[in-house]
Amino acid sequence: MSHTIFLVEDDPGLREELALLLTRYGYTCLTTSRFSGVPEQILASGAQLVLLDLNLPQYDGYHVCRTLRQTSQIPIIVVTSRAGDLDELMSMNLGADDFLTKPYNTQILLARIARLLQRAYPGGPAAPVLSCRGLSLDVGRSEASFGGRTAELTRNEGRILQLLLKNQDRIVSRAELMIALWQSDAFVDDNTLTVNVNRLRKKLEGLGASGFLTTRRGQGYQL
Repeated sequence: MSHTIFLVEDDPGLREELALLLTRYGYTCLTTSRFSGVPEQILASGAQLVLLDLNLPQYDGYHVCRTLRQTSQIPIIVVTSRAGDLDELMSMNLGADDFLTKPYNTQILLARIARLLQRAYPGGPAAPVLSCRGLSLDVGRSEASFGGRTAELTRNEGRILQLLLKNQDRIVSRAELMIALWQSDAFVDDNTLTVNVNRLRKKLEGLGASGFLTTRRGQGYQL
């Protein structure tokens, strides 16, 4: 069972975009377009984490955060266009666990969500097993399996395969992979990614999964 995240964002476009991202990465995402009684909606939903915008109609995010903290310790990440130190300080003083300004790097947001969930729910859901045409990845064990054979992957190999498995319907760019591995596509030797991809490809071929990881010249990689 996946963790459930309650997203409080009044911009319909941003709300839909972020909800799709969270769903793609295995979370159950709940949203609302009714901004009265937001704290009550969150508590009634059974969600395990809140992504909270500050600029909301009726009652702002500070009110939501303050009200939640009166009865709940649910993890709260404030995600807002307000970039002032005072906004961050007020959010933290009212009980927010993290603060991220827009525009944000989606991989950094996902990493902070995962860190908070792991800290708040150490006995939470088991890591998922992802699969594609008989090739499986046990995310928790960082093990790839195919045809009854299993290979242990390094941290980077596992992350590369995980991102490719989650995006089977499209090409994943080299920049996306570099951000997922190193939180940046700058200051990293481009050959480092190539080496990791080639090592992963050899391990998959060793399992009998030849031709699974394909290079799309000038675009990226795809399963």
